[in-house]
Amino acid sequence: MKSRIIFFLFFDLIISAITLYSAYLLRFNLDIPSSMIEKIPTIFATIFILKFIFLYMFRVYFLIWRLVSLQDILNIIKAHIFSYGIFTAIVLTSLNFYKIDFLLPIPKSVIIIDFALSLGIIAILRMGRRLYFENRIPEVSNPTLIIGVDEGVDFIIKKARRGKIPYSPVAILDLKKDSKKINNYISNLKVYGIENLEKVVTNYGIKSVIVTKETSSLDALFENLKNLGVSDFKVASPISNKIKNVSIEDLLARHPKDLDLEAIQKFIEGKRILITGAGGSIGSELSKQVEKFGADEILLLDHSEYNLYQIGENLKNSKHKNYLLNIVNRDDLEKVFQANEIDLVLHSAAYKHVPLCEENIGSAIENNIFGSINVIDLAIEYEVPKVVIISTDKAVRPTNVMGATKRVVELYAQNVDSGNSEIGAVRFGNVLGSSGSVIPKFKKLIENNQPITVTHPDITRYFMLVSEACQLVLQTGTVSQGGEIFILDMGEPVKIVDLAEKMKKLYGKESLQIEFIGLRPGEKKFEELLISDAEMKTKYESIFVTEPTKIDFRQLQKDISKMLFADEVRKLEILKNIVPEFQHNQNLGN
Repeated sequence: MKSRIIFFLFFDLIISAITLYSAYLLRFNLDIPSSMIEKIPTIFATIFILKFIFLYMFRVYFLIWRLVSLQDILNIIKAHIFSYGIFTAIVLTSLNFYKIDFLLPIPKSVIIIDFALSLGIIAILRMGRRLYFENRIPEVSNPTLIIGVDEGVDFIIKKARRGKIPYSPVAILDLKKDSKKINNYISNLKVYGIENLEKVVTNYGIKSVIVTKETSSLDALFENLKNLGVSDFKVASPISNKIKNVSIEDLLARHPKDLDLEAIQKFIEGKRILITGAGGSIGSELSKQVEKFGADEILLLDHSEYNLYQIGENLKNSKHKNYLLNIVNRDDLEKVFQANEIDLVLHSAAYKHVPLCEENIGSAIENNIFGSINVIDLAIEYEVPKVVIISTDKAVRPTNVMGATKRVVELYAQNVDSGNSEIGAVRFGNVLGSSGSVIPKFKKLIENNQPITVTHPDITRYFMLVSEACQLVLQTGTVSQGGEIFILDMGEPVKIVDLAEKMKKLYGKESLQIEFIGLRPGEKKFEELLISDAEMKTKYESIFVTEPTKIDFRQLQKDISKMLFADEVRKLEILKNIVPEFQHNQNLGN
């Protein structure tokens, strides 16, 4: 630190002497009168002392050359204004009080010229090193194309030119057609249109690509670049500016364009919110989202000690309580409602894994149906204003126990007398990377160089990022009036075999085999989101709502009660009676 201050002090001393003498030369056309020369040392000493004091006060002597910022330049300007302002005041005082004449004579124009020269040279030389490193074109060892024109572009170029990342940006591609930025330059790199992708890759010999902007066309972009021979594909986080390998989640992400974050915040802010299944894939993300949107207090409820501990540790910026209990136990659950004036219930607690529910039919029915009924009934009894139930696409024409139990809960929520509570359900497909989903399973097989197992060549599934799904779930609460089943627009279904092929490309393991092992018990080839074509649009294009299914609620209650003490065979018969479209596929084989 001391050596840096001494270096800059010496640097400024030399510059100040040169600029002052140059100011006199310019003022007197290179012929300085002898009467002026004898005063220059005194004037120089006074100006430099003032300059040093103010440059030190504005911390100019503590900056790092390679990181000089606009704020640092502004501080240099302020230091000059103050130092030359005080010097001018001293000179004016000398003119009015002849006894103080140690700085006289001095032409006012010399002060102005010296101010301009000193400010310009000191600022330029301090900024010069940074400008050099940021604008020099390093030796191109890894020609890199940057895709997306936003704030992240300049950051990546600077990091590359400082040698902080092993990439050499040579061109920029704008994803927007007819963008005004096309054919312009950013940090000496030309911006091309997306239609020039092949030409840019070929002409520049592109080996790596960094995508800086979220786009729903990332999947197609990845395929095009792979076909053009580009093997290194990265994405830059718009928040952290970190560069990471592209993931399958990045490729399949949909990025809904109608997320109304302002409406979600108004809906969540200041509320006391109960989240059941708070430690699960959906529940934990809901917990993080409501914290982000300003919930007053979050009540985390889960029957898994580990999961509850994990989500509790992740919520550091909010007031929350942890409830370790099972929703099947009504008495314990009621104590939570008694102890808290709850504004919103987000019910995500459920057994969701199809094969496990097939092996444990009684437990699936008890947890998913009776546990959910406990949540709904207590919310009504304690007049919770709003309840949002997480459902699934497997509830549509179910072929498995899990889907059938979720459909029963939908029917119960739509037909119960909800009193002062507004109860709605949200139906969507698979969330990317959730526990037990196909993506972590495929990833593990690929990393271990094992064949990828797919149940059927034609099987398809809907996918959505868990963060996007949960934000849309919260958004449904802003439009729910009770009794609805909302359906999230999941885009086009993805063939699982295509997903496997894409992951092989992503990890550079294209030689791995894919083995078809046959559909598991209860598994469908194709998931659906609608039971009938009766769907209505909401004000958000990513959220639809179905017409309610009206049934005899008393009969529904009787049928559900019968399941409580029935054996497994009888339980399935009752499920089929409640959900006539339930076609139980216990073992479909190939």
